[in-house]
Amino acid sequence: MLFLGLDPYYLIASVLGIVISMIASARVKMAFNKYAKVGVRSGMTGAEAAMAVARAGGANDVTVERHQGFLSDHYDPRTKTLRLSPEVHDGRSISSIAVAAHEAGHSIQDVAEYAPLGFRSALVPMANIGNRLWIIPIIIGAVFAGESGQTWMMVGILMFSAVVLFQLVTLPVEFNASTRAKAVLAQTGIVSTQEEAIGVNKVLDAAAMTYVAAALASIMQLIALILRSRE
Repeated sequence: MLFLGLDPYYLIASVLGIVISMIASARVKMAFNKYAKVGVRSGMTGAEAAMAVARAGGANDVTVERHQGFLSDHYDPRTKTLRLSPEVHDGRSISSIAVAAHEAGHSIQDVAEYAPLGFRSALVPMANIGNRLWIIPIIIGAVFAGESGQTWMMVGILMFSAVVLFQLVTLPVEFNASTRAKAVLAQTGIVSTQEEAIGVNKVLDAAAMTYVAAALASIMQLIALILRSRE
């Protein structure tokens, strides 16, 4: 059994995954940078928009914090905190409003007890363990022949499957958060022009594709591992 670095299945899957992820990442950066130069008529900052969207969606106990890192924005359901990167937190652009509103969309999901969000949160420990350790049983399985090697390979595949499952569950969570955010932005008038609405859509759609790309890359890796385990 070939080591993964020399395995043609895994090599092809990895290269394709990297290319897909790079394209998706480049698209979201281009969209964000483009609309980061376009202000919103409301004059709101991302932090103000996030709070307004969360409140309008019923998430009244949410707080907003400034968080370091470019596009490191996220919602922490454990502390009910929206952590926004400096560009989003302080920005008054279409990009800032879009990303901030999306994260606030997660807080609305939390209040609404949106099932996929809860399922994803429950998967976090398993996915973290799988993400860190799956390669170990795969390598052991590649070294040993026979049933012992196959057993180790299956353990590694199952661990990596947890990562793939987490990414698949993430897709409806992210798309739904954007849908909720867009609806509230329109209802509250935070986004008031067609240009602003188009910009929000483009920024959020590009961001969503990064999750799709990550899921596709992982699925291809998983298929490669399964094909290799059968040889």
